[in-house]
Amino acid sequence: MTALFGLDLRGRRVVVAGGGSVSARRVRRFVSEGAHVTVVAPQIDADLERHALHGDVTLVRRGIEESDLDGAWFVLAATDDKALNDTVARWAESRRIWCIDASDASRGTARQAAASRHGEITIGVLSTGAPDPGRIRKVRDQIAQRLDAGEMDMRREREGAGRVILVGSGPGDPGLITVRGRQALAEADAVVTDRLGATELLVTVPYDVEVINVGKSPTHHPVPQHEINRILVELAQQGKTVVRLKGGDPYVFGRGGEEVHACLEAGVDVEVVPGVTSALSVPALVGIPVTQRGVATSLLVTTGHAGADRAAVAAMAAGATVVFLMGVSALEQIVESARGAGCSGETAVAIVENGSTSRERVTRGTLDDISVIARETGVKPPAIIVVGDVARPGLLASAVAATPDPKGD
Repeated sequence: MTALFGLDLRGRRVVVAGGGSVSARRVRRFVSEGAHVTVVAPQIDADLERHALHGDVTLVRRGIEESDLDGAWFVLAATDDKALNDTVARWAESRRIWCIDASDASRGTARQAAASRHGEITIGVLSTGAPDPGRIRKVRDQIAQRLDAGEMDMRREREGAGRVILVGSGPGDPGLITVRGRQALAEADAVVTDRLGATELLVTVPYDVEVINVGKSPTHHPVPQHEINRILVELAQQGKTVVRLKGGDPYVFGRGGEEVHACLEAGVDVEVVPGVTSALSVPALVGIPVTQRGVATSLLVTTGHAGADRAAVAAMAAGATVVFLMGVSALEQIVESARGAGCSGETAVAIVENGSTSRERVTRGTLDDISVIARETGVKPPAIIVVGDVARPGLLASAVAATPDPKGD
């Protein structure tokens, strides 16, 4: 019977005998776990050479010797010589060092699980009989897929300190939330949610998860920010895992910094899960590359609720792409500022309402006519406004997209 244990290799010496592709695959795992890896082999795989260049591993270019195991916590015998691997495994056992024998798992004192990480949980699958790497990877992948899709309840059963996880849920399409964000929802005892973002995901959380809606609209703020901060802290102080589900990215005009500050000030553990910001993703989804070679090489993202500030005006005048969030009510002021700065009336403008959702609508025009078009079509928030040549209709299908790069890239 093979027992399962989790080994903490952070900062500990791991010795790898052999410099081929098998060693390279295993070394990636050791490096990711924070081990100090030494590879001993006469010939070294190119992948291992790259690790050495980055300072991740130490290379010793000769055959393995017993003294190389001095100070090791873990050994991998992965040369192309089965007899030598068995010898290394015996050296390790005599020194009471855990060892994987890549030639014959039964001769080593350890086996490497097919593992994957999911937030605070790592799953590992082992063969307890004859080694079957393909089988254990298949089993691992099927379990991992369910965990990452939020199909398994990952809430803690044992009481512990509460915590807050700020999750950027993206622009609205639930498929655009990150894997870590989806995992966090599966860990939540309570969810404090915005009005925007991938709120459709809330139907997937268990019924006994507390859901608190603190969403705001441009003219209605039923729960002020200081009250949101208080809710997060109090729920965490009750020992709960609290997910703060926010639209876009928590730190892009999402007031995430204020919420993190409130948690830290109260001594509450807090994690931030970045999200896909609507400022970049929504234009991309409707065919607008916010930077495009030969068209725009710089980008400014700004809040537009008070119109165009000096930085935005200067950027538009310089031909940069400017993306306005929350700017629909100030559209005319934005246009006037751009024209006053000398921008051509033919400068393209695109407004994308409810980006990435089934209610998505794109309104296009120029600085000369976009205000009239927006009034006539009834443009409403939430919407992203893109000002710049990248917003021209059909840009990606034009010859401009094929502008040669002077560097030849």
